[in-house]
Amino acid sequence: MNFINKIIDLLNYKFAIGSSVSFTPKTILLVIIVLIITFFLLKVLRKIIFRALSNDTKIKFKSLFSFINYFVYTIVTLIVLQNVGVNLTAIFAASAALLVGVGLALQTFIQDIISGVFILVDKSVLVGDIIEVDGQIGQVENIKLRTTRAVTRENKVLIIPNHKFLTSILFNWTENGIITKEIIEVGVAYKSDPKLVKSILLEIAQSHAEVLDNPSPFVLFKDFGDSALIFQLYISLNSSFSANIVKSDLRYAIFEAFASNGIEIPFPQRSVTFVNSPTQIK
Repeated sequence: MNFINKIIDLLNYKFAIGSSVSFTPKTILLVIIVLIITFFLLKVLRKIIFRALSNDTKIKFKSLFSFINYFVYTIVTLIVLQNVGVNLTAIFAASAALLVGVGLALQTFIQDIISGVFILVDKSVLVGDIIEVDGQIGQVENIKLRTTRAVTRENKVLIIPNHKFLTSILFNWTENGIITKEIIEVGVAYKSDPKLVKSILLEIAQSHAEVLDNPSPFVLFKDFGDSALIFQLYISLNSSFSANIVKSDLRYAIFEAFASNGIEIPFPQRSVTFVNSPTQIK
């Protein structure tokens, strides 16, 4: 019993450093236990999250988890110092203004990081996807925690801050598959035969090597325009990134076929009438 009491007294023995810092062996033991528990909790959390990630995504998350580890250990250390008798009130008061300033300066940076985490976990955008953000179209080549890199049709590198995916409307052209539908709209004169127009459009679409047979092309008689009958040719492609080239080829062919068959592509016309009374003419 005396032995146990001696151990308890030893654990409660207070060591003092100066007049402001004091600690006991029991406090040190508690600190060690807390740090060990923190280490294992972070390790378990990392395994749970990494289990749902691909190998490429794990590499990108390593730097983020290193930052989280440093942050957690810093918080634990501050709590420990407070428990051993160090007065941290002055430290917290002095750093509060600094943290607010740093937080405001890094607001966009933090938004990019959080958005990057959501993108990698949610997989709303993947490498190889064709996306459209703020009118810019590109094929994703690399997704990082802060930015996403895509290549445009003009072979220019598009660097997109990840917060754009949360604050702007994102069109993912290939999330449902690589096959996409494209539309070519054309107007013809009112005297044209609609059935002949439809036949020519389908024949041109079916003869192009890049246009898919399944789903097959089809034509809609969209509307009666001010100066033309409006038709829409729907085609399916398995390479929407080069759709502008295919649509250009089809427009060339449509123009030539319409000219050969006497089908006019009208342009808007306006009739202007000048009315003058006899007394106004000098």
